[in-house]
Amino acid sequence: MKILVCGPKARYDMYRPASAEDLPVELVFTDPHRSALQTAREHPDVQVIFADAITPVGREVMDALPRLRMIHSEGVAFNAIDIAAAREKGIFVCNNKGCNAVSVAEHTVMLMLMALRRGISGHTAVRAGEQIAFKEAFMVSSAPELGEQTVGLIGLGDIGQAAARLLRPFGCELFYYSAHRRSAQVEDALGIAYLPLEELAARCTLLSLHCAVNDQTLHMVDETFLSHVRPGTILVNTARGQLLDNSAVRQALIDGRLGGIAVDTLDPEPTPADHPLVDLPPEAADRAVYSPHLGGITGGSFRRAHQNMWRSVRLILEGERPDHIVNGL
Repeated sequence: MKILVCGPKARYDMYRPASAEDLPVELVFTDPHRSALQTAREHPDVQVIFADAITPVGREVMDALPRLRMIHSEGVAFNAIDIAAAREKGIFVCNNKGCNAVSVAEHTVMLMLMALRRGISGHTAVRAGEQIAFKEAFMVSSAPELGEQTVGLIGLGDIGQAAARLLRPFGCELFYYSAHRRSAQVEDALGIAYLPLEELAARCTLLSLHCAVNDQTLHMVDETFLSHVRPGTILVNTARGQLLDNSAVRQALIDGRLGGIAVDTLDPEPTPADHPLVDLPPEAADRAVYSPHLGGITGGSFRRAHQNMWRSVRLILEGERPDHIVNGL
């Protein structure tokens, strides 16, 4: 079996589990300077694609691979894969459900604390020799504690639930919105209560995004959503940049409707320096915290992900259905 890998060889060498060593497979790696489509056309006998989170795998790629049986995301997200085309062609699309939940939840809490406690601007002040001036100003800013926040989680899947577990010991009041409300047992175990989306936006002082990108959630944080947010609210996004209407979030940050943003993902990616949420005026720039899409990037996440991927390859080779199918086949 030939596998087309959209990702660097070094990563696949590092995380390939011992259980995959005996599998009769050949790996073909895409060149960083060439598209997946170009590589696919050179290897029409590919039967499996391993795709990183941001590499598009569209209908043209599938058309070039008549023997393709499975496209497996290296992560949890699969919005760069044309799942409708894959379903039409009978190609399984799979993801690594839950593999990065703890990692992203830890990153979420880190970003919350950095936004609340001015982590970036404080770091900059010390390096500039302005430690005392910054400290004096901070002491009269009524700096909030995380435990004082009313936190609203938008999405309560694996990552949202992991975030709730980590936040509960801080003493936060926890609410969530999800398209499908969780059972009373889940809510009680997490110490979290459900609110409709607009009510959640109006009540919470810290909003954290944990939902997938789809037709209902694309640009969900828009001008209308932000009109319900209480002034000074902090917005955290460790999900996907496409959840944000960049222009609306920028204006809300400048106007003070948002007290701060802390984001691990922006759209587009790679993120240009002139991105509307990066190239901010000075009065807003100090209230923005960024990380370069590192939330799910830990050794533990990759080990779990690659274990899943290679298990699904083995299942395909044995004529079985792979795990974590997301396109309804």
